[in-house]
Amino acid sequence: MFDFLISTFTIAGIYGLMALGLNLQAGYAGLLNFGHIAFAGIGAYATGIAVQAGWSPLAGAGCGVLVAMLLGWCIARLGRQLGSDYWGIATLAIAEILRTVATNEDWLTGGANGISAIPSLFDGLGRPHGALAFLALVLALVAACALLLRRLANGRFGRALRLSREEPQLAICMGYDLLSLKSRALMAGAAVTALAGSLYAHYMSFAGPDYMVASETFLLWTMLMIGGMGNTAGVLAGVVLVQGAYALVPFAKDYFHFSSDLAGALRLGLIGLILLACLLWRSEGLLPEKLRKMP
Repeated sequence: MFDFLISTFTIAGIYGLMALGLNLQAGYAGLLNFGHIAFAGIGAYATGIAVQAGWSPLAGAGCGVLVAMLLGWCIARLGRQLGSDYWGIATLAIAEILRTVATNEDWLTGGANGISAIPSLFDGLGRPHGALAFLALVLALVAACALLLRRLANGRFGRALRLSREEPQLAICMGYDLLSLKSRALMAGAAVTALAGSLYAHYMSFAGPDYMVASETFLLWTMLMIGGMGNTAGVLAGVVLVQGAYALVPFAKDYFHFSSDLAGALRLGLIGLILLACLLWRSEGLLPEKLRKMP
């Protein structure tokens, strides 16, 4: 039970980092990024490749963050020619292209088998101290990123993002470069998400193409919509609620003697039911965005 709780909170913390990165793009800037999980995949693969090459875990995470930021900058350039809805579809296509490349380039990514034997960060501490140390690291990074992104969102940059989201023409008239704002939001969100992907690779000791499936992006979107887009506390609340629902299903499976296939379907159905309830009775999320009013 103790190991199960540690695992649940660790995975929730990693997904919390990914959701915070998406919230900066979707919640504050209003960007329909449907390929967000690609940044996490890049972080995971960069860590796996770096470890295979004999580099340190810090170097692998740093490379993943830099490559993800570069990809975010490139994706933002597409916004010059595409509308928001077409741009969202393009991001989904880019993520699928990267997943296909990762599946087929055996020499670099291990192909469909992925990269295994990625060491954990605290193997030397033994059980359960290594798992506790990893959990403490994840929670510390979640707290630091949440505070940093909240401060960023409440500052001039965050206000400019909200203005470009609500009144883009007014933002242009006030001298803001919308492409630059979107690029910085994407790059910052990509950096946080790539860091989460690197942590996930260390925790699972594996990096594979399954990390970049589209359903993972939509799971993050579900967390944002349930918790409240544009609100850091709301995003984390959505992550905790969804991960809690995921964790409860195995207990129900053992208690009611469900089959594994039925348990998987019930898990998806439960998440869908929570999302539907929020959309019907609290469409802005459990903790909606609070906009400050001028006196």
